[in-house]
Amino acid sequence: MSDLEIVRHFKADADKVFAFVTQTEHVLKWWGPEGLTVPERDMDFTSPGPWTSTMVNADGDRFKVSGEVLSVDPPRSVNFTWGWHDDQDRRGHESRVRFDVASNPDGGCTFTLTHSGLPDDEEAARHTSGWESSLRKLERMDETT
Repeated sequence: MSDLEIVRHFKADADKVFAFVTQTEHVLKWWGPEGLTVPERDMDFTSPGPWTSTMVNADGDRFKVSGEVLSVDPPRSVNFTWGWHDDQDRRGHESRVRFDVASNPDGGCTFTLTHSGLPDDEEAARHTSGWESSLRKLERMDETT
C-alpha cells in the first residue's frame, strides 16, 4: 500500500478553506484535474454519508469515483473513503482521503491532503498528479479572497 500527502498554505482563514473543501457549491469549483468537468455528482462533505462524482474530459471519457464521508470535524478535518468505478460501474479498491485544515498565526491556514491505502506507488503517483492539478484550482480560489 502507498500513501501521499500534499500540503498547501492559504491566506484565507481555516473556516473559509474548510468551506471551500466541504461545501458542494465550492467543491465543484476545484474538484477534479484541470480540463475535466463534473456533470454528475452528489458531493456533500459537510456530514457523514455517501458521495459520488463523475468527471468527464474533453474527449468525453468518464471517470467515476465514490465513497462514504466517515467523519467531519469543522473547521479542522473531513475524512472519507475513495473508490474508482470501472466501465461496468463496479467499484474497485477502496482507499481513504483526509483533508486537514489548521489555523496559522498569520491569519491564514495550512491545508493537508492525505490519501492513504492506495494499491501501489504507481497509483500514488497518478493520484498525486490529479490532486496537484485540482489543488491549483483551489489555490486560485484563495487568490480571490
